Amino acid sequence: MRSLLVVATLLLAVGLAACLVVRSNSRANIAAGFSFTARTTRPDFDSEIKPIFQARCQPCHFQGGKVYDKLPFDKAETITKLGTKLFTRIKDEKEQRLIREFLNQPAAP
Repeated sequence: MRSLLVVATLLLAVGLAACLVVRSNSRANIAAGFSFTARTTRPDFDSEIKPIFQARCQPCHFQGGKVYDKLPFDKAETITKLGTKLFTRIKDEKEQRLIREFLNQPAAP
């Protein structure tokens, strides 16, 4: 009888621990802004992608810069053409992920 009580207590403790882990993970997802959900729209070039390049590649690749005529980073076509080669300068993983999403989705009509 005593061993049955010990087994029941252990099962209850394991079940409680599992519930706490699930609850903790749910809160982490909420706190992270549901970061694991898939994005349904293509990232907007002007408001999401271009600012990354303005912060990292200005002044050279923007109007008046040394290489603007060859590689203008204020144009979505240039970014699409260069693709992941741009990651030699863009090291931030979140920025790379956003750029990949932009590159991998079909162009908007």
